[in-house]
Amino acid sequence: MSKESVNELLAKGAKDKQFRIKYDNTFSMEKFANMAKEDGFDFTADELKQVLRENGDSFDSYGNPPKKGIWEV
Repeated sequence: MSKESVNELLAKGAKDKQFRIKYDNTFSMEKFANMAKEDGFDFTADELKQVLRENGDSFDSYGNPPKKGIWEV
């Protein structure tokens, strides 16, 4: 399982606003995981869902432009 890869992506998104914006505009976990794979991260939508659940985070977007509350700080 690639929980480590999910956490690496979340950490990168916390540091890099431009990187994060691309993912904030994604509303499907499957598409999010596919985009991550294109950026060199290797995890499935189910692995993403599990890590978010363990962290107490929600994949939901809010605001305009959309943002996600999943990025580590």
